[in-house]
Amino acid sequence: MLTAPTDWPHLFFSVAAGLGVLLIGIGILVVCTAIAAMLRRLNTTIDEVDRQIAALSAPVAETLGHVGGIADTADLTIARLGAVVGTLETVASGLVKTSGLANEAVSPAIINVGATLTGLTAGLRSFVNGKSQRAESAAREHAGLDRESVSHE
Repeated sequence: MLTAPTDWPHLFFSVAAGLGVLLIGIGILVVCTAIAAMLRRLNTTIDEVDRQIAALSAPVAETLGHVGGIADTADLTIARLGAVVGTLETVASGLVKTSGLANEAVSPAIINVGATLTGLTAGLRSFVNGKSQRAESAAREHAGLDRESVSHE
């Protein structure tokens, strides 16, 4: 029984506050319902992604196994190539030493053969040209020395 004029504003304020709280509650209900629907869709999407990942995991694991095998084979091949390169370096070093020894052994022989051929050629020239050539060249040399001694005086 509201008979006093001061009770009407209080009653109006109480009803308005109650309606405001009811509207806020309904708004929160609508927002929560929308969020629940979105999370349900997200959950089904994530479940589908999980199924697809499960379907792909076996081929991916197999592929990774093949890649691992290829990598192991490549490592073995590189190790073998390293051994081959080491052997080739040893062979090349041996060839360098052998060529140095051959050079040291053959060079003096070639020089000796050249000196022998030079001596033989000079001897044959002397034999063929005779002593007269040597006498003439000695005379020329002596005359050249005499000219030099005259020109120096």
